Amino acid sequence: MVRNVLGSVVALVGAAAAVQSPFHSWYGERLGRDYRIQDLFGGITGVSSSVIGSILLPFLFAALVTLVGVVLRSRWTVAVAGLIVLGFTVLWMVRQGQAAGSLTVGGEGSGLQWGVAQALAGGVLLLLGALLMSGRRGAPRRRNAVEPYPVPPDDRPDTWPPTQEPGPAAMTSPGPEPEADPYTGPGRHRASPADEDTAAYPAQDVHDGDTYPGRPGGRERDRYHPPHP
Repeated sequence: MVRNVLGSVVALVGAAAAVQSPFHSWYGERLGRDYRIQDLFGGITGVSSSVIGSILLPFLFAALVTLVGVVLRSRWTVAVAGLIVLGFTVLWMVRQGQAAGSLTVGGEGSGLQWGVAQALAGGVLLLLGALLMSGRRGAPRRRNAVEPYPVPPDDRPDTWPPTQEPGPAAMTSPGPEPEADPYTGPGRHRASPADEDTAAYPAQDVHDGDTYPGRPGGRERDRYHPPHP
């Protein structure tokens, strides 16, 4: 984040310097905005140019590319803007050297002036800003993702890694688990009516002379309080 902010500031300063440079003298007393854009490809002439048709045009385009790169946090876009500024500045120097026979550093109003140095400095600052920017970083990609735990063997599908202790079954019911009946009062575990008489009285409690209802010769008795032996 800090690198992006610092690189963006340096790049914007470089773009501003490049755009301002044509309004200064470039060679002798001639301003950079007086050079036509077509003179950079066909040779320098003495014909003056309008502002929009001068060497200022590629610098404005480079400034627009810089803004796009700063907004998108694209270091390569900012680097392209720096190459545009440096490329057109160097191309002008080549054409001016061909027209003048040689290039000299400004002295007594002749030779290269401050505007050229400012354009070169702007291009260098754009490249420096691109180097300082860290760019956009997306979510980290997982390469060669490994399972957090090994798959249990086929003969023990219910083991739970990494302790290999028994865990939940591999195939569970999607429905809810049945809840236990909270009622524990009388009749909670009563037998069916057909087996109620025999189930209430265990075989070891049967003695001679004690008969139970439902049996031949049986007599009525308290079915809920059987006699003790």
